[in-house]
Amino acid sequence: MWYSYSLRLVFVLVVLLKLCVGLPQSQAAEPSWGQWRGPQRDGQSIGGKWPETLGDRLQMAWEIELGPSYSGPVTSGELVFTTETVDKQFERVTAFKLETGEQVWTTKWEGAMAVPFFAASNGDWIRATPACDENNLVVAGMRDVVVCLDTKTGQDKWRVDFAKQFGDPLQAFGCVCSPVIDGDAVYIQVGGGTTKLSLADGKMIWQTLKGGDSMMTGGAFSSPIIATIAGQRQLVVATRERLAGVSLEDGRELWSEPIESFRGMNILTPVVVGDRLFSSAHSGRSRMFNLAMNDGSVAKVDQVWDNKAQAYMSTPVVVGEHLYMHLKNQRFVCMSLADGTEKWTSQPFGKYWSMVASPESGSILALDADGQLRLIAADAEAFRLLAETKVAEDSWAHLAVQPDADGEGFWVMVRALDRMRIYRWQ
Repeated sequence: MWYSYSLRLVFVLVVLLKLCVGLPQSQAAEPSWGQWRGPQRDGQSIGGKWPETLGDRLQMAWEIELGPSYSGPVTSGELVFTTETVDKQFERVTAFKLETGEQVWTTKWEGAMAVPFFAASNGDWIRATPACDENNLVVAGMRDVVVCLDTKTGQDKWRVDFAKQFGDPLQAFGCVCSPVIDGDAVYIQVGGGTTKLSLADGKMIWQTLKGGDSMMTGGAFSSPIIATIAGQRQLVVATRERLAGVSLEDGRELWSEPIESFRGMNILTPVVVGDRLFSSAHSGRSRMFNLAMNDGSVAKVDQVWDNKAQAYMSTPVVVGEHLYMHLKNQRFVCMSLADGTEKWTSQPFGKYWSMVASPESGSILALDADGQLRLIAADAEAFRLLAETKVAEDSWAHLAVQPDADGEGFWVMVRALDRMRIYRWQ
């Protein structure tokens, strides 16, 4: 009996090991902050509990002056990467050693563009956050030029100019979508639609969900995620007008749900919680859907609840049974995932927050566009500000947080408009 039990135990352990090894790169809980919104693209920090305050616990390790950018910093191994627009003509990517700030390599290309006059107050510099694995750094420039660089040397591996090579329309506001690396593929939303590229050589594999021809319907403001919903692993995409699920293999549309918003400002990254999907849009409503799959296609998309809360650009974070979101009216709200009930709403803050949550710590780091960094309790009973400190003058790039190598603290990476600051948080 003991021999039989041991064999069964070994079998289970082997299966679990294979499953862990086989996790796709975009889903594996790696400690590096290698893409938009972190290791699993969900705004969740990993690597242990955070300190309980900021103040003296948060010390700047180094900073570097840079040209303007809205791209969040990303890391691979000992390197941190950032983008910038230079002289309103070039886009540049630079790799620094995370611990010291020593420059390792830099490269640039022509790629800047001007946005419409009514959007000029938000700048016309590079926007998309790169994605990287151990060997590849994929960068999307304003003019829908996607470049793959060697993470260690900065050498070009391939580049795709969608406008020149495929005749895709340029996006009026520039490329905003942050790419996803998943296994041997790259997924991105460009002017021509949602696109799958080969990570090895940049070859286009498929393109789907083509947008409209007008300034209000073309291109994308959101960034996709990869999620398993009701047993079906898929690309979840927010276009200017709808949410959709797309087959990773062939680009086939699995399901779709229209989303009303002001001038197509459907900006949030989709938030998946189990088999449910949350969305909120500018001048629209907050909505939770339940998706049921059937033989590779969705049998039904049901709205579970909706409420009047209106998001703007800040994708919410989930902690426990609640969702925490920064609103268009600049207030911060806690909502029940079960029924959308608003537990509390704060006083107004700044225009935009990028947020990282630590469920293990029961807290949220929120970087305001005015450079104020706030540590907030993930508490459904009341809004509780635990600490705050000024880390920049102007920052619309996404905050990045990852554990340090010795396990004694965390790196907090802030890309201000004119510089990057790297902090140790212990």
